[in-house]
Amino acid sequence: MREIERLAAPAGTAPLMRRAGLAAADAACARLLTGNRSSVLVLAGPGNNGGDALWVARHLKDRWYRVEVVFTGRADKLSPEAREALDAWREAGGEPLAAIPAHGRWDAVVDGLFGIGLARDLEDRHLDLVEQVNALDLPVLAIDIPSGLCSDTGRVRGAAVRATLTVSFIALKPGMLTHAGTEHCGEILLRDLEVDAPALRAPKMRVLDRESAAAALAPRPADSHKGSFGSVGIIGGAQGMTGAAFLAGRAALKLGAGRIYLGMLSERHPSVDNAQPELMVRAADEVLALEHLSCLAVGPGMGHLREAARALDAAIKSRLPLVLDADALNLLAANARRQRALRKRGAPTILTPHPAEAGRLLGSDTEAVQNDRFAAAEELSRRYNALVVLKGAGSICAAPGGVIWINTTGNPGLASAGQGDVLSGMIAAFLAQGLDPADALHLGVFLHGAAADALVERGIGPIGMTASEVTDAARALLNRWVYGEPVKA
Repeated sequence: MREIERLAAPAGTAPLMRRAGLAAADAACARLLTGNRSSVLVLAGPGNNGGDALWVARHLKDRWYRVEVVFTGRADKLSPEAREALDAWREAGGEPLAAIPAHGRWDAVVDGLFGIGLARDLEDRHLDLVEQVNALDLPVLAIDIPSGLCSDTGRVRGAAVRATLTVSFIALKPGMLTHAGTEHCGEILLRDLEVDAPALRAPKMRVLDRESAAAALAPRPADSHKGSFGSVGIIGGAQGMTGAAFLAGRAALKLGAGRIYLGMLSERHPSVDNAQPELMVRAADEVLALEHLSCLAVGPGMGHLREAARALDAAIKSRLPLVLDADALNLLAANARRQRALRKRGAPTILTPHPAEAGRLLGSDTEAVQNDRFAAAEELSRRYNALVVLKGAGSICAAPGGVIWINTTGNPGLASAGQGDVLSGMIAAFLAQGLDPADALHLGVFLHGAAADALVERGIGPIGMTASEVTDAARALLNRWVYGEPVKA
């Protein structure tokens, strides 16, 4: 971002700081302030983010809002641009305050304490200010990123402002979109400040959206048959966990795969899924021996017994595209020989760990993964020569040496049993239908979250949302994206 800012500030143009202050002031007026007699508290920190905030204060005061500014820096330590902003505030008759006034009479707060340059945990005065702002229980506009939130990782540095609205400039910051960033940023607005950032620096990360995720979809030919859409083999369903395999199989079926074979590890598995009799239920060894499969999904309800390990080894040796989830990931993490075999695979592999599973795969723990989810996803992809989705709030998709994709669909309704099984089945369905493995992963992740969001819009969840409901909602969305809205009689 610093390099882009340098390249984007040719002589004769309005400084970026002024443009940022105007953009944030416009957003505050449009979204948070109800009248021109509204009262605003502005927090301006010691760096350039504080300069942005001082320009916001000046613009709001010029529009006849009542503005009070708390400034935590020193004038003689400011950059020339930030010093200009401080002078502009004083020229308008404003005088910076050293602390938040006790009266507490404001309609909104503008947070400009720290931006992307924060490199340590908040302490002392700034920690107190952030905690005071959060205790005010007022609408908060954060400038660029909420103060205290790590822009690169989404980790909270001691404490972080909980914003109602975050106005970010030029490009989104990855920490806004994952981990704690999803709790602290509120609604996110991006203002490019008339800067074409991708033309100046190629982005390393992108946000998944419907256009990118669904780009590979097309209506089906009229002369299609079930063989046109591939065959999925799902290996799992140990004793007491057969439901996980059924959930994955139903998801693969309803998201378009032509044939689904469930390879069950339980000796006493049901011979048919009464709720979905289209699924072909067999022993795991029988499914692994089939020669017409298009891909394998291994792990739903797999367990840790010897039979599960043998099935996983056989799947890794196969030449089929492979999705690994749940217990397959735990078995992989516990065996170095198996890891070496996976790295040498010629066919595509997709790993779908949650943070605890990712920690085991990396020989660390959940906390280490969550502290830098991007680094964890990249390392998993590199170490295992695989496509990876690191699940969680703001799921991260990584490929060896490739662009990172961040998913912003989904809600807490996905924190329920069977949701990972459904996601694995969906990804396998798209692999079976011939999508490029990266496209299959991106579409599965985006659609899974979008289906959960669609359910909430209909009043289903997030509390009590089930994996089966997400499967049906995903099928409806997928058809709508491909064929448009259904015609009502």
